[in-house]
Amino acid sequence: MSTEPLPSATPSGSLLGQVGNGLGWSFANNAAARVANVAVGVVLARLLLPQDYGIFAAATIVLTAALSMNELGVSLAVIRWPGSPARVAPTVATLALAWSLLLYAACYLLAPFVASSLGSPRATTLIRVLGLAILMDAVASVPAALLTRAFRQRQRMIIDLVCIVLNAAVSIGLAVTGFGPWALVWGFLASSLLSGALTLLWAPERYRPGFDRAVVGELLHFGLPLAGASVLLFLTLNVDYAVVGHQLGAVALGLYTLAFNLCSWPVNLVSVAIRRVSFAGFSRLAEGGDQAGQAFATAFALVLALTIPMCAVLGVYARQAVGVLYGDTWLPAADALTLMCVLGAVRVVLELGYDYLAAIGRTSDNLILQGLWFVVLIPVLTVGAALDGIRGVAAGHAVVAVLVILPVFLLIVRRAGVRLPGLLRLSGRPALAGVLVVGSGLATTHYLPGGPLVVLLVGGAISGVLALLVVAPMRRLVRPTATVPTARQAPTEALG
Repeated sequence: MSTEPLPSATPSGSLLGQVGNGLGWSFANNAAARVANVAVGVVLARLLLPQDYGIFAAATIVLTAALSMNELGVSLAVIRWPGSPARVAPTVATLALAWSLLLYAACYLLAPFVASSLGSPRATTLIRVLGLAILMDAVASVPAALLTRAFRQRQRMIIDLVCIVLNAAVSIGLAVTGFGPWALVWGFLASSLLSGALTLLWAPERYRPGFDRAVVGELLHFGLPLAGASVLLFLTLNVDYAVVGHQLGAVALGLYTLAFNLCSWPVNLVSVAIRRVSFAGFSRLAEGGDQAGQAFATAFALVLALTIPMCAVLGVYARQAVGVLYGDTWLPAADALTLMCVLGAVRVVLELGYDYLAAIGRTSDNLILQGLWFVVLIPVLTVGAALDGIRGVAAGHAVVAVLVILPVFLLIVRRAGVRLPGLLRLSGRPALAGVLVVGSGLATTHYLPGGPLVVLLVGGAISGVLALLVVAPMRRLVRPTATVPTARQAPTEALG
């Protein structure tokens, strides 16, 4: 993207050390945030009414959609730019602010129509107020990109945890005094404001908004396909709610929502943590030639080693997990969850691939893949719902993900410099671990005496140990073996 000279090559320990350190802090941050959000969600669920959450959820759907296209995807160019980002950062800041103002104006004007369409007319004012987070996100976009570029995940962890505490304090305090859904709104906005302030404070460099016409075209060429892909991904991961709600009704939608949220646990635990460093790492490696493709293959295998066993355990013990955590009333969600875990595993892989393709400049490939996914998914989910309810919708997701999207994705990364034979060979151990988890899980669920809690704990432990024995040798993949160049993120989860 730039004609500036590349950094000189240095031993791989420099970059790998930064990536490893950032990844460690990112995983710690993610784990702590998940635990905190669950705890806060339990407290808030006892203080607020279900309709309060419904109104807030309608507003957050709008906000999430807006944030998926905010700043036009150009802030990622700051992370990816070779050499110093000083040439592009001021222009990125200007584009982000200008677009966010237009986006917020659209949200404000369309709020009544959107709220009514979502069945929550009372959410109109919430949408308009919560939309202020769009502007806050734009202001912090360049500083946040600079933190990610520098692998400063320790500072990100501090920012996130402090904001969770503030969000909890404001939301719970206002909920106790009867603010209803506004308790969630003000808690989120307070934490967003603090997050932006701390991000500005700790950014490695500071740049005022500016405008360089010479780089605008290049930035938009890079960012617009990513923004489009983000919007399509948002639609892809939300169209099933529309299908279920329209065809099967509110009860089925509630059961399906639980299954989808549970199948997203591996995505939230693994993918979110990894993506905070993967794009920056791939970008630095891309400066040195074809090493990004080799790094992607290694990262792909390691991600599978974490994800496949987790998804397999969750899928094979779905009935026990749902029954123990949520009660027998929610057991119909378990049949859908078993199939949805396939989608969870594929999502983690695709999100890693998204970062790789964006880092090497193939942003249009992401747009094509997401567009194909969305177009194919709609008729399949519609037929699945008609044939077998929420289980049919889950089966439709699994079929499209495995038989359509995953093969196309592998062809795309092959064209982008990844050697498929090596990639598949590295995936052997994670696949074997998944088979052992499913086999041991089926055996323990049928023959292990005791109730669901005993089966879940004992069987889960057995399956987990078997998977660990298989994938543990893969830790050798993280040892540095090459020479690479020196290295130079939704609404807070109110319900956990």
